[in-house]
Amino acid sequence: MPNENIYVGSDASLVLSVEQDDSSSEGSLASDLISEFDLSTVVGRLHKVQIRVEQDLRPYHELGNRYASDLRPGMIRVSGTSERAHINGALLSLMLGDGAQSAAPKGSFAQPSFNMVINLNSPAREKITNKLVVFGVKFESWDFTAPEDDFVMESVTVKALRIAVEEEEGGGDEGE
Repeated sequence: MPNENIYVGSDASLVLSVEQDDSSSEGSLASDLISEFDLSTVVGRLHKVQIRVEQDLRPYHELGNRYASDLRPGMIRVSGTSERAHINGALLSLMLGDGAQSAAPKGSFAQPSFNMVINLNSPAREKITNKLVVFGVKFESWDFTAPEDDFVMESVTVKALRIAVEEEEGGGDEGE
């Protein structure tokens, strides 16, 4: 039976991961940074997480018809944004890799690639978890904001290769 839970933002958690068979320089660099900043547990202090999927739809119009007779799917783009009220270099390092070090790297350097996993779990139905898995994520931009009378925030925009939704039922507490 499909999950029909209604969630709020406080029901969500976001973790970063790398696929176990990803031995590329981008994957191993991301894995090292995720371990260093302990982002495989939870990326904390997030605000306004948004994931967007866009698909080009091309209508086919037959001669003499005003309405399209067919819609053909085209390119799919996965992107998103997020804000974070914590500055520790993790997100900037995940965007720039070795380029985020104080000593400038020589030549070109790899940009980390990782997965974002958003877990949604309602306290009323703890045994059901919905997951939004965003694969092949790379940060496209990073912003830092230090307003006079509000929280210091960093924000990122992301691009990704693909996205999937998973539903898990069962588990619960270890004591059950």
